Amino acid sequence: MVTLPIIIMFPLLIVSILKETWYPYFFKLARVWARFILIGMGFITKITYDQKPEVKKSYMFIANHTSMLDIMLMLVTVKNPFVFVGKAELAKIPLFGFFYKRTCILVDRKSTKSRQAVFLIAQKRLKQGLSICIFPEGLVPEEDILLTDFKNGAFRLAINHKTPIVPITFGDNKKRLSYTFFSGGPGIMRAKMHYFIPTEGLTIEDTSTLNNKSRAIILKQLEDFQK
Repeated sequence: MVTLPIIIMFPLLIVSILKETWYPYFFKLARVWARFILIGMGFITKITYDQKPEVKKSYMFIANHTSMLDIMLMLVTVKNPFVFVGKAELAKIPLFGFFYKRTCILVDRKSTKSRQAVFLIAQKRLKQGLSICIFPEGLVPEEDILLTDFKNGAFRLAINHKTPIVPITFGDNKKRLSYTFFSGGPGIMRAKMHYFIPTEGLTIEDTSTLNNKSRAIILKQLEDFQK
């Protein structure tokens, strides 16, 4: 399911990555790719919005991280062109990795130098008018953990660029397709985009407060989804 749409759209995908300024066209193709996968795997998306992003405005999109499906559901949920900050290991996946490493901001979590480079590249993309998407847990937590602590990177970046934080909660991705083999199955995938958190007037000293506020919103919604 991941490979087939890439093969079908391959010429268009190649053209869309030839210039950095053409990224919004690649993003539109990526959304088609994501929807194809979700529908093909028997998933029905149910997305609700407390607030919707404005066209041509930059945001910091964050969500809980539970499954490989998080990438696809994020692309379906958000229409504003954004760039993923993701782990470098995914670049090793055949074909998918070819486009992943050319369009996403890759981070090696074991390297301090890599994390610093990510910050600079993300700043550049924000200045270009794009948005950024980060899964602030920095990893996929164990099956029994609902939501682990958030890293501060996304929040520092948002404060520096006065970019609103957009918390998004994915309610069913873990049970639809987790990292445990032979788990999951077709069904409804719920996502909720919450009210945006403004960063105007905040300083780096407010990073932890912004982090905790964002995490609390997502955690509460996860608990509500489980009821």
